Amino acid sequence: MKNTNIITVLLFYFLVSGLPAIASRPNIVFIIADDIGWDDLGCYGHPLVHSPNIDRMAQEGIKFENFYLTASSCSPSRTSIISGRYPHNTGAAELHTPLPEEMNTFPQLLKDDGYYTAQAGKWHMGDSPRSGFDVIHDKGTSMGDGGEGMWVPTLKERPKDMPFFMWFAALDPHRPWGQNDFSGTHDPLRVVPPVYLADSLPTKRDLAQYYDEITRFDFYIGEVERELQRQGVLDETVIIIMSDNGRPFPRSKTRLYDSGIKSPLIVVLPDGINNGNNISNSLISSIDIAPTILDLAGIEAGTSFQGKSFGKVLRNPEMDFRNFVFAEHNWHDHQAYERMVRTKDYLYVLNLRPSLSLNGPADSNKSDSYADLKRLRDHGKLTPAQSDIFSVPRPFEQLFNVAEDYDQLVNIGSVSQFKEKLLEIRDVLDRWRKETLDTEPENLTGDWYDKESGDPLNIVRKRGAMPGGQAAMKTTQKGPF
Repeated sequence: MKNTNIITVLLFYFLVSGLPAIASRPNIVFIIADDIGWDDLGCYGHPLVHSPNIDRMAQEGIKFENFYLTASSCSPSRTSIISGRYPHNTGAAELHTPLPEEMNTFPQLLKDDGYYTAQAGKWHMGDSPRSGFDVIHDKGTSMGDGGEGMWVPTLKERPKDMPFFMWFAALDPHRPWGQNDFSGTHDPLRVVPPVYLADSLPTKRDLAQYYDEITRFDFYIGEVERELQRQGVLDETVIIIMSDNGRPFPRSKTRLYDSGIKSPLIVVLPDGINNGNNISNSLISSIDIAPTILDLAGIEAGTSFQGKSFGKVLRNPEMDFRNFVFAEHNWHDHQAYERMVRTKDYLYVLNLRPSLSLNGPADSNKSDSYADLKRLRDHGKLTPAQSDIFSVPRPFEQLFNVAEDYDQLVNIGSVSQFKEKLLEIRDVLDRWRKETLDTEPENLTGDWYDKESGDPLNIVRKRGAMPGGQAAMKTTQKGPF
């Protein structure tokens, strides 16, 4: 009788919250890639990338077409996801900075409420969030070259009498490319580079190897799904697939255009989608992941999370959610200070360091793709799109009509017919910065790497002041929604 009452209460909760009517607390498997661009999967329209498991799961679950990260940079993006807060509100706004102990994390709340929580693969968030996991496998050769080696073993070692949450984090497809069983899956001669990269064989080979590592990531997702099926819990498990930032290529990773800040997001629910539509065009932010997972588990998120649950969108993918998503570009190998607001049709970027070029991160600047662009530059043959990464000074602000400009190539910020839209979206970003207590320190962290070669500079490495500070870490303000 007691179990029947619990099930009745849970069914009522999911019905009134708009979440799927799952008869018990669902298991949740969260899978995050390291540097997959949003449109570098077959299900997002890529004609060459081989990602059969993800493509099938996108058909079985919900594919989100407008999911945005808060930073196109590894650790700030991950600490933002796990805390449900904007980077400047976490105290870990720059690359390689750890999440402070006082920050709440959603795995900790899951663990405190009776979930078994485990992590396997890349970590990169500092020591304090580790307390939210019963088990962590983030070191050693057992991880494998792509970081997925302990995913299935972690599922096998879990206690069988508890609901579970798994944070599975790949190293794929982060540079450098590693030899693996999927090397050579993609033919470089069939690769068509984005317009802002060189249309040359070294760049095509670089992209083909990147695609090979995406295929390895996809393979291990299939292995996780098969293990869940073998254990008889696949129908009781929510699976979430996403990336931490854009592809590790020039004009992508660290940038606030869609090539850097937009991510794939696929959510597979135990009971599927009732209304037959499995595509959502709703604007979703990565800070919404934490409260949504807690919502699925029937746990109150509390006020520290700046995101909101999109649980109702999981039931009705056609419904609208956000009007705005926001992102920021802080130090990642090089000094930077950019802020972004995105609507469905427009993207606005504010750059408060316009005197600095935006070449990209050090790993990208050591790539064959970057070398090809430098060769074109040195011969005076760059197209306007290809020259973007070298441009100095840069615009103080940019406005793009994304509905008509897929790659955000044409800045319409000074076009008179868009003046009203510029003022409107500029005001939205100003409100977000004020309400979330964003700051612009004068002594930002400087460059640690040479932008031309990607090599470390011969300097004493020192951190400057990070945006936000103590006040921003304490605020619960969410900004415009």
